[in-house]
Amino acid sequence: MLKESEIQSIKQRFGIIGNSPLLNQAINVAAQVASTDMSVLITGESGSGKESFSKIIHSLSARKHGQFIAINCGAIPEGTIDSELFGHEKGSFTGAHEARKGYFEVTDGGTIFLDEIGEMPLGTQARLLRVLENGEFIKVGSSKVQKTNVRVIAATNVKLIEAVQNKKFREDLYYRLNTVPIYVPALRERGNDIELLFRKFAYDFGEKYRVDPVKLMDEAKLILNKYRFPGNIRQLRNLVEQISVLEIDRLLSAETLSNYIPRESSNLPAVIGNKDSKDTENFSERDLLYKILFDMKNDMNDLKKLVLKMIENGEASEDILNQHQSLFQNLESPSEALIPTTETNHPTHTQHESIEPAETTPLIIDSATDSISAIDIHDISDVTEEEESLSIEQKEKELIIKALKKNRNKRKYAAKDLGISERTLYRKIKYYGLDE
Repeated sequence: MLKESEIQSIKQRFGIIGNSPLLNQAINVAAQVASTDMSVLITGESGSGKESFSKIIHSLSARKHGQFIAINCGAIPEGTIDSELFGHEKGSFTGAHEARKGYFEVTDGGTIFLDEIGEMPLGTQARLLRVLENGEFIKVGSSKVQKTNVRVIAATNVKLIEAVQNKKFREDLYYRLNTVPIYVPALRERGNDIELLFRKFAYDFGEKYRVDPVKLMDEAKLILNKYRFPGNIRQLRNLVEQISVLEIDRLLSAETLSNYIPRESSNLPAVIGNKDSKDTENFSERDLLYKILFDMKNDMNDLKKLVLKMIENGEASEDILNQHQSLFQNLESPSEALIPTTETNHPTHTQHESIEPAETTPLIIDSATDSISAIDIHDISDVTEEEESLSIEQKEKELIIKALKKNRNKRKYAAKDLGISERTLYRKIKYYGLDE
């Protein structure tokens, strides 16, 4: 365990701001493992500063005089990543006009930092595992085995164990990389470090743009600490730079700061994990319609049971209808005849005694004669589909009206509550005539 003074010395050397216990723990582990050649896996959210810890490990190791290369695996196309990492021979593929050394050959004796390791293709993962196990690699288009002495530090912002379970990441490579895990805490987990970083960035940008550094009132500090900062340190830095350039008043109130902090997303269920905005829009709309359909299906099942019970009793009991009247509120005219009114002549037991339909014969209650008769099953499906379609539109229209009313006709926020895009909401508002 490092002394407090040693940790502070590392912070000053690498420009790390903060006193969070989680941050100090990560620095302590990085410093202790630096003197070894063990593989290290750094985990943490995007923008939390994982690359700084790879530099700490390299600079405090015996390889500090060797080369250090940081590579973002997610930024290299799948077709060229093997060539970038391991090199290629002349003519090995289209465009390979000359032989090229890969990063593992260039950094022999140094350190390679593989950021976003979870984005690495499975084929490249097998090649990397061989480097870690034996220090061997083969260039693309070659059959000659080459040796390299490189230390590998990997980082990811996703849970690799879940990627292993989903067969998107090799299990053997995961355990080989995860010899020493280091967790870099998110900004929201670091408490008062948020204010320290804000002051540091404000001072830096004040010098850069030759203005006085911005400062926070007490109320503004509360808002700053309350915000989750999903983009972590990178997002905070961009926020301070924006304020430093645009604000004339250098003392920020809570209201002023709120104008720069993004609005928190809705707590309602939302579609996640799909980067294609068009697919997300379509899936959100389907999700909304499925919920409506499931509710309608439950009502229909209850209605069928109720009608069956009435038929078995030989009469449409007024008590039964009164108890389940909510099932009939949104039905069209053929079903409305089931709701008892003062003008309705209810069928008697004798009216149905002679009716003995087969168990598989569909039945319907005729609103004109109050009698039960068999009908063609195709007629039932046609009527049901038409009524369900109308009911879906009615429920969807009601949900849109409620969302608009809740958000005071601000369509952007109403769309977020509904889980659909603004474009879809505009189209539906026009379709239902709600913009008049």
